[in-house]
Amino acid sequence: MIVVSLINMKGGVAKTTMAINIADCLASRHGERVLLIDVDPQFNATQCLMSPEDYIAHVAGDGDTILKVFDRSQRVIPSAVANPQQAKPKKLEDIEIVNVKQNFDLLPGNLELYRLEMAPGDGRENRLKNYLQKVQNDYDYVVIDTPPTPSVWMTSALIASDFYLIPVKADPISLTGIDLLRSIIEEKKDNFGLNLECAGLVLTLTEANTKVFQRAKENLENDQYWRRYLYPVSLPKRVGIAQGQLEQMHILSGDNSEAKIAITGITTEFTNRVEENE
Repeated sequence: MIVVSLINMKGGVAKTTMAINIADCLASRHGERVLLIDVDPQFNATQCLMSPEDYIAHVAGDGDTILKVFDRSQRVIPSAVANPQQAKPKKLEDIEIVNVKQNFDLLPGNLELYRLEMAPGDGRENRLKNYLQKVQNDYDYVVIDTPPTPSVWMTSALIASDFYLIPVKADPISLTGIDLLRSIIEEKKDNFGLNLECAGLVLTLTEANTKVFQRAKENLENDQYWRRYLYPVSLPKRVGIAQGQLEQMHILSGDNSEAKIAITGITTEFTNRVEENE
C-alpha cells in the first residue's frame, strides 16, 4: 500500500482538486483500490465527493469520519433511569468508510477536528498511521488531502505517508512558499524519523500561453533542487472543473478533454515516480 499526502501551505492551489482526481484516476484508469482520507478540517474533499444531504445523513446516523481516528476519548453517557455508561472509542479496524464508486472509498472529513486541535497533545499525531496499518491489505493507494496550514493534522498525514506531492499555482507568490514548505517537511522528517520522499511538484491552474506560466515553469526548470521534481504535465485552469466538483463530478467524468489528458498524465507520472522509489 502506497500512501501519499497532497500538501501545500498556501490555499487556492487546487490541492483538493488534485487529491480527488488523482484518486479517481487511480481507481478508474489504473484499476487500483484507493482510499481518500480528508484530514483538512474544512473538509472540502468530502464536500466534493458527498452531496450535502448525504453527508448530513451520514453524520446524523453516527457514520464514521476522520474524527473517529483522532478522538479516542471515552465519554460518560448520562441516564435518568440507570447508572451512567462509558462510551468507548470505536476500534480503528472497525471504522467504516464511504464507498464513492468502484475501487474508490472515502474516509470523510469533519469540522470538529478544530475542537480536537485545542486539546493537549497525547500522541495524536500517530493515530492516522495506526489506522492505516489496520487497513493496509484493503488498498493499493491512500491519498490524503491535508490542510493548508502547519498543524497536528498536517504532521499526522506526513507521519502516515510514504510520499508527498506538491501542487503549486503557477505564480510568483505561490512559488516563493515551496522552499519554506520543504524546510518544514525536512524538520518533520528529522523530528519524527520519517522515511518520506517527494513524489513531485505539479503546476496547477495554468494558462499555457501567459507570460506568468512560462516564467514560473522556467524558474522551476532552472532551479537546482526543484527541477528534478517538476512534472512535465500541468493542470489547466478551467472554471468548469471547480463547478463540477461541487456536484460530485470528477474530471474524467466531464467533457473537458484538455483536463482529462492532464489528470491522466499527472497520475501516470505519479505512479511511475513512486514505483521507481519502491
